[in-house]
Parts: sequence; structure tokens; C-alpha cells
Amino acid sequence: MEHTPKIIAVAGKGGVGKTSISAAFVRLLTEAYPDKRILAIDADPAVGLSTALGVEVKETLDDIRKSIVASVEDGAPREAIELLSEARYRIFDTMVEEQKFSFLAIGRPETAGCYCKVNAYLKEVINLLAGDFDYVVIDGEAGIEQINRRVMEKVTHLVLITDPSRKGTQVIDTIKRVADELVMYDRCGAIVNRVTDPSLIPYIHINGTEILATIGSDPQHAANDIQGLSVFDLPEDAPVIRGAREALTKLEIL
Repeated sequence: MEHTPKIIAVAGKGGVGKTSISAAFVRLLTEAYPDKRILAIDADPAVGLSTALGVEVKETLDDIRKSIVASVEDGAPREAIELLSEARYRIFDTMVEEQKFSFLAIGRPETAGCYCKVNAYLKEVINLLAGDFDYVVIDGEAGIEQINRRVMEKVTHLVLITDPSRKGTQVIDTIKRVADELVMYDRCGAIVNRVTDPSLIPYIHINGTEILATIGSDPQHAANDIQGLSVFDLPEDAPVIRGAREALTKLEIL
């Protein structure tokens, strides 16, 4: 039987809690499937997933990309295949191996505003690595760029995060429309995060997208964040863990 990893990409506008939910997904997967290989990819240049998961990052994907590019520019250009196998070897080297999961950060290119190169590289990396893992959780950058550039082309599950604001739901409406054309996903759903007034929930509508969970605001989680505690320090029944569990259950991942 062909090994088909489940690749869960988390997307939405900035500041809606994508990283906390991505981290909660990783925690729940490690608890549910202790014998499976799980990879967390921080594809957001704001680099928050490592903190949320309590991981220390030494080298990023962009560092590898730059050093490989430099080695090509220095000497004779070697065969692309040889470079790719070196990249693969280096990527495995760069991964942070935690007890229960592996972690990879794409990093932040030094030229402001241009993630094209690192995004193109990230796409190859997702294709390259997916086969080595059972579950991959990708914390995507804010907005639509990575979907637009087909970085997330082969994800199996697309989870769109919004807050109750109209702006938030408009962004995920747009992401969903673009993803329908460019992403080969199996399942897609939305999580409405930071809901301060539950009576508003019935009024939140996202065209053609199932709402997988709604999550209230959580002072404990905010306090943990400030203290630099990870998602593994949250209680079982913390709103973000409960909501993430509900979402993964509806997507038939848990």
C-alpha cells in the first residue's frame, strides 16, 4: 500500500491565532499517535511555532538554501540531482528532533518582502519530506501568498483560521477560492478563534466552508504565552486544545 501522509496546512490572516492552533494540532497528534512520525513546519516568517512548541531553532531552511546557492556560485555548478540530495541530507540535519515530533523552520530571508525563493524551496521540501512522515502540520504565513504560489499544492487538509471579524472571514473566503483552483486538498474547514461573544457564532458565515470549531478567548493561554510556556504546558481542557481536538475529529484525523 502506498504511504500517503496527511499534510495539514493552517492558513488565515495575521494575528488570528494560527500558530497556537498549529501547535495544538501537533500536541494532539503526538498524544494520539505516539508511534507515528510527525513533522511540524514553521512556514511563517514571524517564527512563532518554535516558541509555541518549546523548540530551539539553530538553522532554518533559508540558511540551507543560501549555503547551497553559495556553494554553487563558488565552484562549478554541480548536477541539480546532487544538490537536491545534499539539500535533503542537510534538511534532515537541520530538523530539530524532539522526543515526539520533528521540527523545521523556513526562516526569514534578509531581503525585506521577498519570500519567493524560500517559498519555491519550501514547496520542493514539502514534496521531498512528506513521504518520510505520517503527519505534517504546516503553520502558513499570513494571507494568501503561499497558496497563490502553489507552495501548499499537495496538502491533504486545509484548515482556515479566522477571528469573528468580517475582515478575517473575508480573508479566508479569498484563500478558499484560490485554494479551490490551486490546491489538491481532500478536506477543508474553518476554525473561528478568539470568540468573545458566543451569541455571535450563528452569524458567522464562510461561503461553502464547514466551521469545524469555535474557540473562546483564553486568558490562561495568553498568560502561558507571556511566560514562554509551550502548548504542552496547557491543561487538557484549555479552549485552544478543545477546539483543535474538535476540528481534527471532524476532519477524521483523530
